[in-house]
Amino acid sequence: MPIPVVPLSDTQIRKAKPRERTYKLFDGGGLYLEVIPSGSKLWRMKFRQASGKESRLSFGPYPEVSLSEARARRDEARALQRSGKDPAQARRSAKAVRQMAASNTFEVVALLWLEKTKAERAEGTRRKIFNWLRKDIFPVIGAMPIAEIRPRQVLAALRHIEDRGALETAHNVKRAVGQVFRFAVACELAERDVTRDLGDALASVPEGHYAAITEPEKVGALLRAIYGYEGHPYTMAALKISPMLFQRPGMIRAMEWSELDLVKGEWRVPGVKMKMENDHIVPLPKQAVDILRQMHRLSGEGRYVFPGMRTHDRCMSENTINAALRSMGYSKEVMTAHGFRAMARTIMDEVLGERVDLIEHQLAHRVKDPNGRAYNRTAHLPARREMMQRWADYLDGLRAMQNSLDYK
Repeated sequence: MPIPVVPLSDTQIRKAKPRERTYKLFDGGGLYLEVIPSGSKLWRMKFRQASGKESRLSFGPYPEVSLSEARARRDEARALQRSGKDPAQARRSAKAVRQMAASNTFEVVALLWLEKTKAERAEGTRRKIFNWLRKDIFPVIGAMPIAEIRPRQVLAALRHIEDRGALETAHNVKRAVGQVFRFAVACELAERDVTRDLGDALASVPEGHYAAITEPEKVGALLRAIYGYEGHPYTMAALKISPMLFQRPGMIRAMEWSELDLVKGEWRVPGVKMKMENDHIVPLPKQAVDILRQMHRLSGEGRYVFPGMRTHDRCMSENTINAALRSMGYSKEVMTAHGFRAMARTIMDEVLGERVDLIEHQLAHRVKDPNGRAYNRTAHLPARREMMQRWADYLDGLRAMQNSLDYK
């Protein structure tokens, strides 16, 4: 009959002295303390694998690992055995997972994301995003395994940007961090995009005041200058379509052929490209469809409607439209690429009397119904289609006016 093992006590362990040879003090359930001649005391556990082969686990040295901690680890190992798992193999797997997580830090994953997606943005934009991350995000969460980062830790990094008054940058960086997390999820390096939990934690960005021409006569002069501009065909087409569609300049530049249905006259922008991260539908007036059909003969074999001048693998540079406006004599204090949005918003509301909610839809602003719910992307699409055609026709009329005074 086996002699029952009397559980160890802390007093017994502390008083255990080294001998000439290593010896063991048993606690029960396979757990024992190994006392070696040097004086070190190591926790170990003896168990049998499913095959019957004897194996051992090491739980670390005493007193770093206390008696109660060693017993807890023993109990975990025995629970694994009861469920049919090999404790040693489970430990090796857990160690491999920890090592992989430790190597996949936010900085490592972010740099990989920038490299894998570099064809999707201009080099200047890529550098700007990298500098945002390097300056404000990497010092806070860059060294952390991306799978272990929590929303509050991302928010702490964003707060540094917000605290210095750079509210728009804080929101831009939040979107970039979210893209890194979604990339990590796709690569099975993280469970989810934790930036989605931040909601409205950041202060709102005040409405920007981009220089814009909003007087109809002066808009007519601007349109005649645009249609008289002699530059690269891509720039000429982008210039003509910008006031017609009044979308954000970055969206115009990054327009892709896969997003367009020229038969239906629709541009469907996926949410990943949008500031509000919702899909956006832009009804295309006939004039825009004609311009895009002409562009298809030039760039239809590639990805982007308005590709870069040097390579078709990237979209048009973010400075192209503004540079064209400057070459026509319109300074940044008078008109900007972003100003086409304010131009449309002001004239459509104050001059043409269009419904404000329809205008806001086309500006891709957040619009809610009377019950406070966000409209879906197809809300009032027929009415918006008619409004966009009226706007394009109105612009044609302004351009045709011969008695307008030039304004630069």
